Amino acid sequence: MTGQIPEVVIFRLPLYLRILTLLAAENVEVASSQELGERLQMTPAQIRKDLSYFGKFGKQGKGYNVRLLREQLREILGLDREWRMALIGVGRLGKAILDYGILALREFTIVAAFDIDPHQIGKKVSGVMIQDLAELADTVKKEGIEICVVAVPPSQTQQAIDCSVGCGIKAILNYVPAAARVPKDVRIQEVDPTLALQTMTYHLKSLGSS
Repeated sequence: MTGQIPEVVIFRLPLYLRILTLLAAENVEVASSQELGERLQMTPAQIRKDLSYFGKFGKQGKGYNVRLLREQLREILGLDREWRMALIGVGRLGKAILDYGILALREFTIVAAFDIDPHQIGKKVSGVMIQDLAELADTVKKEGIEICVVAVPPSQTQQAIDCSVGCGIKAILNYVPAAARVPKDVRIQEVDPTLALQTMTYHLKSLGSS
C-alpha cells in the first residue's frame, strides 16, 4: 500500500497524530476536518484526502473521534509496538541523543551504542554501554535491532551506513549532512537542521523585500 501513497502524505501523518494527541490531552472527544485544518494551517479537503488513502474515518457532518483516530494513525505508522535501535557514533551529538532524549519517544528505544574510538568503547552513557562497531552485527541479531541512528563525522558516514546495511538494517536515521548511498530496499532519513535554517532565511529575505 505504501508504494501507492504519495510520500508527502506519509510525512503529514505524524503531524495529524501530534495534533490528535494534543486534542486528547485537552479532553476533546470529536474534531472536524475544519478544526484540524485550523490547527495545522491546512485545508479540510487536504486532510480528508490524506486520510482517505488509509480507509474511512469519521462520519460526514460529525467529525472524527479523536482518540479512535489517534490510535488508528498510531497503528498505521507502526507506533503500536516498540522499535529497538542502535546508535553509531558517540561523540558530542551521539551523547546528546543518549543524554537528553532527542529520541525520547516511548515507541523507540536505543538499546546499544557503537563507536570506533578506543577511548569511548567500554564506557556507559545514560545506561547504554558503548561497544566496538565491529560488534554491531552480533548485537543487531541478539537485541532484535531494526533501526540505526548515525551520528558520526561526515568522513565516516558511508562506512557506518555500509556497516548497518551489511548487518541487515533496513531503516537508517542519518544526522550527518553528507550524501550517503544505500540499496533500494533500505530506507534512509536525513536529519539536517541546516536545510531548515536555509529555508527560513529564504522566507525572511522574501519578507524583507516585500
